[in-house]
Amino acid sequence: MATEFPSEHVVTIRPTRGWVPVNLRELWAYRELLYFLVWRDVKVRYKQTVLGVIWVVIQPLFMALLLTFVFGQLPGFSVPGVPFVLFALAALLPWNLFTRGLSEGSTSLVSNERLVTKVYFPRLFLPAASVVAGLVDLTVGLGVLAVLMVYFRITPTFAILVLPLLILMAIIAAMGIAFLLSAIDARFRDVRYTLPFLTTLWLFATPIFYPLAIVPEPWRWLYALNPMVGVVDGSRWAVLGGGYAIDPTLIAISLAVAAIVFLAGLLFFTRTERRLADTV
Repeated sequence: MATEFPSEHVVTIRPTRGWVPVNLRELWAYRELLYFLVWRDVKVRYKQTVLGVIWVVIQPLFMALLLTFVFGQLPGFSVPGVPFVLFALAALLPWNLFTRGLSEGSTSLVSNERLVTKVYFPRLFLPAASVVAGLVDLTVGLGVLAVLMVYFRITPTFAILVLPLLILMAIIAAMGIAFLLSAIDARFRDVRYTLPFLTTLWLFATPIFYPLAIVPEPWRWLYALNPMVGVVDGSRWAVLGGGYAIDPTLIAISLAVAAIVFLAGLLFFTRTERRLADTV
């Protein structure tokens, strides 16, 4: 004799149709899963390492010192009254957040192939968790930056309050690209080979080790189409305060591009999500 179950215990999973918006109710229902995915990514990153979380301090700090040694004394690369190590570190921290989220988020679906093919959950959480996990590293790095600011007697201004918005801007840009590339990587494995080349080009197209002022003024609006230009230049202004000036128009352009990239990546991901389990 067949047993009939109450209708409230039956869950029907249907594929999305067309370019539909994200199901916010479903994302909220699975919100705890996002937390566990982020925590898992953080633990796996430094598992079985001797120095553990100390790598979070070593990598950006040593990179900032190297850039100071190589570019700090070159004319046009330094900003008067601003220690170059702070100039470089204030840019490297959001840049590392962006590139790490980009590289790990873009391959997150293939890396979690067994999870994707066996269990239903919002696949959007996998690239999103890879990006959000970078906030742990960023928080530690900002602590190092704060110590250096005390050492160099750099007093933050009210501009520091804008820094969280700039970090959010970096997260939005990284997520948008990770959504797009992770969906492509599920079908074509070329993404993992293209990413190192892409991030290297992106590094030189972003004012990490040089000020934005070195770019000819007629070309700066085009340069600002890179969303990380606004993040990096804005982060320097937020940290260094009166010691560094920015162009609000360029920040606005980068912010608009970041929002467009996020929406485009999100729409593409939701459009292809229905076939991910079959193609990954």
